[in-house]
Amino acid sequence: MIRILLACLLAVTVAGCTGSQRPQADQSDIVARSYQDPGPSTLTLYTMINTRNGSGAHTSLMISGSERVIFDPAGSFRADVVPIKDDVLYGITPNAERAYRSSHARETHYARIQTIQVSPQQAEIALQLAKQMGPVAGAFCANSTAQLLQQVPGFEQINTTFYPVKLSDQFGQIPGVSTTEYRESDNADLQAGLAANNALLNQQDAGLTQ
Repeated sequence: MIRILLACLLAVTVAGCTGSQRPQADQSDIVARSYQDPGPSTLTLYTMINTRNGSGAHTSLMISGSERVIFDPAGSFRADVVPIKDDVLYGITPNAERAYRSSHARETHYARIQTIQVSPQQAEIALQLAKQMGPVAGAFCANSTAQLLQQVPGFEQINTTFYPVKLSDQFGQIPGVSTTEYRESDNADLQAGLAANNALLNQQDAGLTQ
């Protein structure tokens, strides 16, 4: 128990697993920004990993089905063009997805990205579960994501854990999962990355709406 508590405190300190204090979007904004990817239905697990010691810093799950969202439990991501309700990020266009992983990847952390194709029914179950999770307490990012996944048919073997890398290891054992890494060597300050990518998204959005 002491090890778990220490791990939770460490995650709160270094990551983005800090508890949701993000502004809540109106439903009209969510509907206006909704995005559906034209490809197959997928689940994508993001694990932010410390480049120095290999420890996990944050866990999130992108769900691509009838719409594409990121379940970002106790996360830090904010962008003007990405509506947030509880811990779900809406309107995850390709630009928004790039901004999300770029914001987290920096000198001190990289993103492990694991994707598996699922049925539309599986994606819809995951989507509805994400919307029902509510705001997640700090340091429960991996725990809440594991709880969501194990309720999706075909993912019942996922065990709950507080450790992002342990969840990633479990997810990687599922047949059909493809894994990539995304790295950047820019400023170690997460807030600097968030601000830079927010500005880029606003610029891209202005270009689309002119």
